[in-house]
Amino acid sequence: MRTVTPRALLSALLVVSLLLAGCSDDKKGKFKEPGSPQGGGGESAAALAVTPAADATDVAVSVEIGWPQGATASSVKLVDAAGAEIPGALRSDGTSWVPANPLKYTTKYTATVEGKAADGKAAKGTTSFTTMARPGNRMGAQIFMADNITTYGQAMPVVVEFRNGGVPKAQRATVEKRLFVTSDPPQPGVWHWDSDIQVEYRPQEYWQPGTKLNVRLALGGLPLGDGRFGETDITIKAAIDKTRRSIVVDDATKTLTATQDGQTVFTAPVSLGKPENPSFSGKFVIIERLEKTVFDSGTYGVPATSPDGYRTDIQYAERLTWDGQFIHAAPWSVADQGKRNVSHGCVNVSLDNGKKIYEWLRVGDPVEVKGTGRKNDKAGNGWTAWDMSWEEFKKGSALPQ
Repeated sequence: MRTVTPRALLSALLVVSLLLAGCSDDKKGKFKEPGSPQGGGGESAAALAVTPAADATDVAVSVEIGWPQGATASSVKLVDAAGAEIPGALRSDGTSWVPANPLKYTTKYTATVEGKAADGKAAKGTTSFTTMARPGNRMGAQIFMADNITTYGQAMPVVVEFRNGGVPKAQRATVEKRLFVTSDPPQPGVWHWDSDIQVEYRPQEYWQPGTKLNVRLALGGLPLGDGRFGETDITIKAAIDKTRRSIVVDDATKTLTATQDGQTVFTAPVSLGKPENPSFSGKFVIIERLEKTVFDSGTYGVPATSPDGYRTDIQYAERLTWDGQFIHAAPWSVADQGKRNVSHGCVNVSLDNGKKIYEWLRVGDPVEVKGTGRKNDKAGNGWTAWDMSWEEFKKGSALPQ
């Protein structure tokens, strides 16, 4: 059985909104990319050109402090008009220095950079600039993770959804360059654009057990073209569970197999989508867990009073796709489970098995459905980061890999 639950409900449970989660506290906003060099002292030096240009005005509050190509920086200091130092860090490639938070609007700053010019000689430069006024046309965003609240399953991607028209292709590289993820232990990953409104980040393999994640969406004040700017920053700390859980649903055997740390822990007979409405095959990620909910065919245009319509109370449901494929308890189809497919596209299990699965799974756990003959080929219909090879996934980045 399938339905469409409004994303606003899921957002209330999982999403930290940019409108609510902006971070302006410098102590909370410290950020450092892996491998970023530490600042250092300088020496008597030649002049080093620093950007933004001296006396520049209307500078975006997302500005990064830069220097000529080929030059290197060993120390960057940014202060406001009152002399308060602004925290930040060098990018790992050493091409610029990124403030830990968006700068304040209509404020003057002074940056001092010490390092070496392209010829290898010691160099030093200073610049002062003034940031722009707060813009009116701003793009919001949200991230499907809660800050320091829960742990997620091994397949949990970092999923960002954009509002107010999303991010057109021409601006994706600009936005992606400001999306920072670090992991402990280090596991390099890549962003993949499903659409203008959704981008996902994952490593090559599932996250290692116990991984700690630090995420910064440094979008506050970021110019996006056509007079649009990012709303504000989001910073999130999250963790991956030490236990590795996964589920495989096989249409050939009509069986669900649950595995924990490589060992089968239970199996359950299932009924999948009937021939005229088969379930999607593919690699999914648990998006949400609902102990109780209501499935209503009217949410996707089929009245509950029509021959193929329904409005049904459901227990123990785990969402796999945005368009309504779930694993859920279906006591009415127990006689069919393990034998034939009778659902509207969901994975049906008994009430007892539904409760067992609900209590065992976490958001972020991987689920593979195979053998149905129908692929989930709509990009972004769920968290589809693992439903493609690593090479295919990297092609979805807007930056060179």
